[in-house]
Amino acid sequence: MRVLRAAISPLDLATARGHVPHEGTLGHECVGIVERLGPDAPSDAGSLVGARVVIQPEIVCASCDLCRAGLSRHCRARQMLGIGGRAGCIAERVAAPIRNLTRIPDSIDPDIASLAEPLACAMHASQIVRIVGKTYITVLGDEPHALLVAQVMARENASVRVLGERPERFGIAEKWGVKHRHVSEVGRRADQDVVVCAAPSPAMLDMATALVRPRGKVVLLGGVAGVGAARGVGDDGEPHTGVDLAPVVESELEIVGARGGRLADAVAALEQRRYDLGSLITRRFKLDDAVGALRAASEADALKVVVEC
Repeated sequence: MRVLRAAISPLDLATARGHVPHEGTLGHECVGIVERLGPDAPSDAGSLVGARVVIQPEIVCASCDLCRAGLSRHCRARQMLGIGGRAGCIAERVAAPIRNLTRIPDSIDPDIASLAEPLACAMHASQIVRIVGKTYITVLGDEPHALLVAQVMARENASVRVLGERPERFGIAEKWGVKHRHVSEVGRRADQDVVVCAAPSPAMLDMATALVRPRGKVVLLGGVAGVGAARGVGDDGEPHTGVDLAPVVESELEIVGARGGRLADAVAALEQRRYDLGSLITRRFKLDDAVGALRAASEADALKVVVEC
């Protein structure tokens, strides 16, 4: 596939800093044009050549027990573009299985199309929550995917607020009509129906369990590297997770993880212009300045940085 646009994600930044094992090209959010098919492509795949597509970045084997059971998202041999040595899409070209491709209409701007994957993730998190009536939701975090989740859930008639640490990012929440406050200004009254942890860590999970009402739901969005990294040995010499689980039991809380999503749903939403993704894009770079794009994406006021390939 010839890449048209690639967007830089927080996972790309973590990988560039060495926090996630990888050698090779970064990137998993992109849109491009299919140029040629591999020798094992099915005979009916020829219509894909020349088509504009987005890529589902999780690559599965389609043959393990979980894949055969309809749980391919949890494939035992799962790989991901731009992670663990699998070449990513911040490049002129990238290879991916045909089953990972979703056509996207030419009417959708390529900058916007490159954000189909994070939109799919946000929509999946919203579906997990099952918003009914005026659900009270707090999103912890001010990363781009946190803000996107807040927008998606707010459009589903939920009462959503964003709690973050970088006021310079609150402007976009205000533009979307989403309430926002600095996380230090909020009391822990255990009155929220749902709390979404956009970049899970032990401290964030502790706050979430203090904010959510009894029998409420805590959603851990994306990777949980922060939680895993907190494992160690306590004062008693026993292993611990760094998370106080007592409130989970006492308040009978439900904790669920959410990652990935259906690209077809995201593409349909983009075609219907249901969400504002353009406001998330703060900078654009050419591929020959991809290092500059990574630096720009690391700045406090940056949201989504798009690379034109």
